[in-house]
Amino acid sequence: MASKVSCLYVLTVVCWASALWYLSITRPTSSYTGSKPFSHLTVARKNFTFGNIRTRPINPHSFEFLINEPNKCEKNIPFLVILISTTHKEFDARQAIRETWGDENNFKGIKIATLFLLGKNADPVLNQMVEQESQIFHDIIVEDFIDSYHNLTLKTLMGMRWVATFCSKAKYVMKTDSDIFVNMDNLIYKLLKPSTKPRRRYFTGYVINGGPIRDIRSKWYMPRDLYPDSNYPPFCSGTGYIFSADVAELIYKTSLHTRLLHLEDVYVGLCLRKLGIHPFQNSGFNHWKMAYSLCRYRRVITVHQISPEEMHRIWNDMSSKKHLRC
Repeated sequence: MASKVSCLYVLTVVCWASALWYLSITRPTSSYTGSKPFSHLTVARKNFTFGNIRTRPINPHSFEFLINEPNKCEKNIPFLVILISTTHKEFDARQAIRETWGDENNFKGIKIATLFLLGKNADPVLNQMVEQESQIFHDIIVEDFIDSYHNLTLKTLMGMRWVATFCSKAKYVMKTDSDIFVNMDNLIYKLLKPSTKPRRRYFTGYVINGGPIRDIRSKWYMPRDLYPDSNYPPFCSGTGYIFSADVAELIYKTSLHTRLLHLEDVYVGLCLRKLGIHPFQNSGFNHWKMAYSLCRYRRVITVHQISPEEMHRIWNDMSSKKHLRC
């Protein structure tokens, strides 16, 4: 009798163990944190999911060009492409740049392409005015995202995309803003030097080493859930930086798999870190206002917060006094 009870007990234990084993492989729990063998089906699904993560963009930049200049680099390959972030109402600033340092014909034998970057405006009248301006000057590109401060990163990525798509053989690219004065002589002859071999994977400007501002009242506020780290990678002030044209495509493609941040210059720095490209510090790039002095402005490359009226006055003074020594 005892033997029969023992056999029944053993049989019961085996049945329960088999049932628990069956359930464990057919009903995986979502809270599982240990390590256990997976079935072939589970492994296949895991690999498929990771493959999708690698190939599917998280920031696809799927905006159409509303205004484009796809043929701007066809006849002559530019030595320098200048991308200028601007807004719809800043016509005076754009015109001042066209008539001063941004004039594409300033340097004989050196091809320069100047382009103004915009999104679309909520006001259809302003959109129409920019379209008419584009038909006259052929130096504006627009994509169909809303033009706003928080979309400045999209403007820069639009410029990178444009260079990579329509002007990939250019030597260098400058990204700057419409209230910046650029000393083109220093930029062309002292920094870029057309007679030398073009650099690759090159990026320079006013390098900033800093961290996120958590004060919600700040213009540069960065939420912790958007960027949890306490430090930014080194980045160049968005007021003006220079890079070799090959970097445009590298940054654009990297951005497709990099979570978008509204601080444009910080975001470019994040992409550079992923690419292993270190921005070089250049003291000629200034991201602040600087009182005008002929000798002082001869030493710099960029100066910030310059009005259209000042732009003309500075350009005319520096152009007419090139023979004077400091």
